[in-house]
Amino acid sequence: MNKVQLGSSDLHVTPICLGTMTFGEQVNETAAHAILDRSLERGVNFLDTAEMYSVPARAETFGATESILGNWFTKTPSARRQLVLATKVAGPARGMPWIRQGSADLTAADIAVACNDSLKRLQTDVIDLYQIHWPVRHVPAFGEVYFDPTKDLAVSSIHQQLEAMAALVKAGKVRAIGLSNETPYGVHEFVRLAEQYGLPRVATVQNPYCLINRSVENGLDETLHRLGVALLAYSPLGFGLLTGKYDQSGTEGPAAPRDARIGKFESVRKQRWGRPEALAAARRYNALARDHGLTPTQLALAFCSTKWQVASTIIGVTSVAQLDEDLDALGIALSAEVLAEIDKIRWEARDPAQ
Repeated sequence: MNKVQLGSSDLHVTPICLGTMTFGEQVNETAAHAILDRSLERGVNFLDTAEMYSVPARAETFGATESILGNWFTKTPSARRQLVLATKVAGPARGMPWIRQGSADLTAADIAVACNDSLKRLQTDVIDLYQIHWPVRHVPAFGEVYFDPTKDLAVSSIHQQLEAMAALVKAGKVRAIGLSNETPYGVHEFVRLAEQYGLPRVATVQNPYCLINRSVENGLDETLHRLGVALLAYSPLGFGLLTGKYDQSGTEGPAAPRDARIGKFESVRKQRWGRPEALAAARRYNALARDHGLTPTQLALAFCSTKWQVASTIIGVTSVAQLDEDLDALGIALSAEVLAEIDKIRWEARDPAQ
């Protein structure tokens, strides 16, 4: 696979990244290692995880995914040298008391401790891309739509967070830094302060991007383009809605198999992916795929790979078969007719999973 550069960093990655948040919840360690082996065999050089994984987040599985990866690196030492490894420090522990005792802040000291803990679980000396999982300040995210300034709290500034990340880079524990679930303002401010104070520049932003959530194109894409920051697109299959497996469910939202995340965990259904409007739009895209001889998965992943906004698309799988299906979709070209039909649906349905 060809490699793409992440921002102005020295990291070069494949256009597909293996996301691992299912490891430790839906996928046990043995199965996870088989997926990792196959991913490496297929040429994927980019892995993404987080301290809070697996998902849905629970106290009992906090850090489990990183530990599974660390055990695989120990078992397969050559893999670590071949891969670009990304992980994340969780933002403020909103509703998750097991993260830093439920703190509403993310201090410089918190970032340092979290990084050291991740390094231990991952059994590695360096994290290639270290990301802040969600902003410390209050922003609309995970299904919220409107910014509410009355919810602002006195928390660590972006400058303080950036200095903490710079200390990790200087210590050789982190090669490059990134953000996740960020807004145009946040990206601009991180870049502005980095340039003003000679601190590390953010290389990436990891945000949701898929057929039923193209909110990146509502201004963030211009920010990323003009500032030279790469987009890592997560949830390209819309939490499973864009695979077609929920097309026969009811109109009030997806009815899922018991082993599917959106059916097994109520918290997921209450977020953006569980909206009836999201399912209705997904069905339209899935029908479009079938009308043109594609599977819904192929259409959804090919869409991301055709977009100039996307540097690398993060896929999450629960089996080797799913991994192969996703990787086989890489390189599928969408016709001008299909792309026009996609935009027509988007104009009518907008971004129901925003």
